[in-house]
Amino acid sequence: MTTPFSQTRIDQLLHDMEIDDLNHASIRQIGAIARTMEQETGQEYIHFEMGIPGLPPSAIGVEAEIDALRRGVASKYPDIEGIADLKTEASRFVKAFINTDIAPKGCIPTTGSMQGVFAAFMLCTQLDPSRDTILYLDPGFPVQKMQAAVIGARTASFDVADHRGADALRAKLEQMLSSGRICCLIYSNPNNPSWMCLTDDELRVIGELATKYDVVVIEDLAYMTMDFRRPLGRPYQPPFQPTVSRYTDNYILMLSGSKMFSYAGQRIAVACISDTLFHRSYPTLAARYGISRFGAAYAYDMLYTLSSGVSHSAQCALAAMMRAATDGRYAFVDDVREYARRTARIKDIMLAHGFNITYDRDLDEPVSDGLFFTIGYHDMEGGTLLRQLLYHGITGIVLSTTGSTRQGIRACCSTMQEHHYPLLDQRCRLFAQNNPV
Repeated sequence: MTTPFSQTRIDQLLHDMEIDDLNHASIRQIGAIARTMEQETGQEYIHFEMGIPGLPPSAIGVEAEIDALRRGVASKYPDIEGIADLKTEASRFVKAFINTDIAPKGCIPTTGSMQGVFAAFMLCTQLDPSRDTILYLDPGFPVQKMQAAVIGARTASFDVADHRGADALRAKLEQMLSSGRICCLIYSNPNNPSWMCLTDDELRVIGELATKYDVVVIEDLAYMTMDFRRPLGRPYQPPFQPTVSRYTDNYILMLSGSKMFSYAGQRIAVACISDTLFHRSYPTLAARYGISRFGAAYAYDMLYTLSSGVSHSAQCALAAMMRAATDGRYAFVDDVREYARRTARIKDIMLAHGFNITYDRDLDEPVSDGLFFTIGYHDMEGGTLLRQLLYHGITGIVLSTTGSTRQGIRACCSTMQEHHYPLLDQRCRLFAQNNPV
C-alpha cells in the first residue's frame, strides 16, 4: 500500500511516544507526530486534531488590549474577582445573548475556560464529602477528564446521543443522579465534538433534576450561538442561546473568548455563577477555608491558588469585545460562521470518498455544521482509522477519547485554507483506494 507518509516511520514515532493504542493518544501527541513528519518530509498534513480558532483575533480586542498596556496595566495586579469593567460587560453580554440575569458580582474572569472548569471541579468536589463524583454528558472535551484525574475525583459518564429527547434524558439522569454521589455535571452546547445542540426541553430536564438532587451544572458555552441553523447572536432579540439557566439556580455558565472572538492566545474567559449559587453558604467551605460562600471560595481560594488572577490587559480586551457585541457594533457570529462553510466543504469531500458522519443527526434534523464534526469510515475501528489517516496525511483524535460510544474521529475545520481542499480530496481518494470496502 502506497501512502503519502511512511507507515514505518509513523509506527516508530508512535512507539517512541509510548502510544500503543491510538484510542488513548492525546490531541498534543497527534499534533507532535504530524509536525515531526512535516519537518522530516517537507510535506504538509491536513490538521484536524487541534481546536484552535483559525480566524484573526477581534480587532476590537487587540486595540483595547494595546491601549490598556499603554495605560500601564501590566504593572498592576488585577482584582482576583476581575476588573469592574469586565464584570459589568459580562453581565450585560449574558443578558443580551442568553436572556439570563446574572449580577456582575458573579461574573469572574478565568485564564481560559479550561481553568474556569478546573476551579469549578475543585470546588464542587469539596461541597459535600458524600458527593465525590463528576458526571460528564459525553462526548466531550478529553482534557476535562484529565482534570478530574489530577484532583483525584471520581467520574461517571454517558453518551448523551444515546439518550436524546426529554423523556430518555430524564430517565438516564434520574438513574445517574439518584445515587447521591454526583456533585456536578458538565456538558458543552453546542457539543464538542458532535455539534449536537441540546434543546430547551432537554435543558429543562437537566435543570429540574439538578435542583432535585442539588447538583451544580457547569454549562460550557465556548461555542455559544454557533448553531448556525438558528438566527442566534442578535443582542436582546430572540431566539436566544438555549441554556439551563432558565430552569435551575444551580449553574455556572462558562463563556470563553477563544472561539467567539478568536482570542485564544490570551487565555481569557468568564465564569458566570448564578446569583443564588454565588451567595450560597456551605459549612464544609467555612471549615476548610474560613469562607462559606460558593462564589467567594471560587475566586479567593480556587482561582487565587491556581494563578492569583487573570491577565489584566486580556480582561480589558474581553470587556471591549463584549461591550461592542452587546451594543450591536460587533456581529461576532458573522465572523465565526466561516466555520460552518469550511466544515460543509470538508464533509462534501470526505462523504464523496466513502466516509460517513458519525454523529449525523440532532434529534429529528441533520446536525449543524460548525467548528467540530465527526467522521467514520464504514465499520473501521477508531484507532485503526486514525492510524490509516495519519499514513495519508490527515490528523484527528479518536472519538473514544471524548467518551463517545461510537467508532470514528473528531475533526476540527479551523486550520483549513483554500489550498487544503484539493489536497484533502486527493488524499481521501487515495485512502479509499487503499481501504476498499
